[in-house]
Amino acid sequence: MRENLKKARKEAGMTQQQMADRLGLTLRHYQKIEYAEIGGSFEVWDALEDLLGIHQRKLREISDNRPAPKENPQEH
Repeated sequence: MRENLKKARKEAGMTQQQMADRLGLTLRHYQKIEYAEIGGSFEVWDALEDLLGIHQRKLREISDNRPAPKENPQEH
């Protein structure tokens, strides 16, 4: 899940449906972006950045509770 996007949306006082409406997306399409099931287009991220006033790089971060893969020392 993109926790930063979810947090920013909530701090803006918007529901997922309101975000979808502002972006011209279906609710399910927006949910897939917020849940990190799909990436989303550059246009959508530009609009999210403008709507929320937060750089899209920060909004795009995906929280992951799984441990990070270990580096393979043979690759270096």
